[in-house]
Amino acid sequence: MSTDMSSDEVRDPVRDPVRDPVRDPVRVPPLPPEEWPEEMRDALAALRPANPRHPFPPRDPSRPKGLNALGTLAQHPELTRAYHTFNGHVLFATTLTPRQRELLVLRVAALRESEYEWAQHAVLAADVDLGPGDLDRIRQGPDAPGWSPLDRAMLRAVDELVADAMITDDTWAALAGELERVQLMDLVFTVGAYDLLAMAFKSFGVQLDADLRPS
Repeated sequence: MSTDMSSDEVRDPVRDPVRDPVRDPVRVPPLPPEEWPEEMRDALAALRPANPRHPFPPRDPSRPKGLNALGTLAQHPELTRAYHTFNGHVLFATTLTPRQRELLVLRVAALRESEYEWAQHAVLAADVDLGPGDLDRIRQGPDAPGWSPLDRAMLRAVDELVADAMITDDTWAALAGELERVQLMDLVFTVGAYDLLAMAFKSFGVQLDADLRPS
């Protein structure tokens, strides 16, 4: 399966979503916070690893809250706790830098055309100095001008994993020349974690919250 995207084919997963909410209605409705089961408390706590390498997001009431995603996951708190334990490592205990993590996640979201995942992580991207121009280049992919050799190899690895579930020898060699073994492992698991989440968001019909929609 080819994942090459020319500049003429690049689309914004938020402003030009592939999903038609009329044809594809919500399949797993989000619960409002007041209806979340008690088990969601532990499920949310699992997102914060005991020994984080990176800071947690600031507690800012103006930031998007992701209530449609969390409300959907509240339908199955046991599953959510298990996934959040894994995702907490990917977000906050990874050996990759936060910027590298967001490059990977946003490229997955672009390839999978996951509007919710893209919108959430476009916010986080701003925290790690990835601006609108960087987001455009992430949509274009590894062949866009201006990437460092490592950034290009990381983006190409995402394309290869999403297409074939395997990083090619050439891309692996480029990555291994700059990353440690644990970082290579975190890279693969980051792509897998957010490929899975894109599947869930799109299959469940998770809609953008009002605080995630473009103004």
